[in-house]
Amino acid sequence: MTEPHRYAVFLRGINVGGINIRMADLKARLSDGPFQNVKTLLATGNVILESDAGPDAVKKACEDALRARFGYDAWVIVTDREEIDRIVKATPYPADDPEQHSYVTLASDPTVLDSLIEAASALGPTGIVRLTPGAIATQVAVGSSTDAPVSKLMARAAYKPYTTTRNLRTLLKVQAALA
Repeated sequence: MTEPHRYAVFLRGINVGGINIRMADLKARLSDGPFQNVKTLLATGNVILESDAGPDAVKKACEDALRARFGYDAWVIVTDREEIDRIVKATPYPADDPEQHSYVTLASDPTVLDSLIEAASALGPTGIVRLTPGAIATQVAVGSSTDAPVSKLMARAAYKPYTTTRNLRTLLKVQAALA
C-alpha cells in the first residue's frame, strides 16, 4: 500500500467579499470527503491534507465539496511540498521587509500568469518575477497592498478562477506545515 500524497490547498477569495467560512467548518467539510489528516492554517484558506488522488482530482473534489457545502463558486490551487520548496527558493524578495510586502501568486493554469505578466508590462515596472510555471512574486509597499496598480490588475475577474495570492510569510508557514 502506498502512502497518500501531502498537498497544500489554497482557497481563493474566502473571508473577504462576503464569503465567510470558519476554518473549523472548512476542516470538517474536507475531512468528510476523500481526504485524510486535514489541517487548516491561519484564517485565509490554507489547507494541508493527504489524499491517494493526484492534484487534479484533489482540486476537483475540494471545489465540488466547497460549492456543495458553502454555496459559492469555489476555486482552489493544489500543490505539493516540492513545488512550494521551488517557489520559496526562487523568490528573490525577503519575507520580512519593513517597507515592502512580498507576495506570491499561484496559478492553476500557467498561461493565465503569462497573460497577467503581459498586462502588467503596460503598467511600467511592477517587480513581477516568474518563479515557476505556476507562480510569480511581486513586492508592494506597506500600506498599499490593495491600491498598487499591480494589485488591482491581479484582482481582475479574469484571473479569479485561476489565481490566488499569499504573503511570502504565509507560504513559509505552509512550507513548514508540509515538512
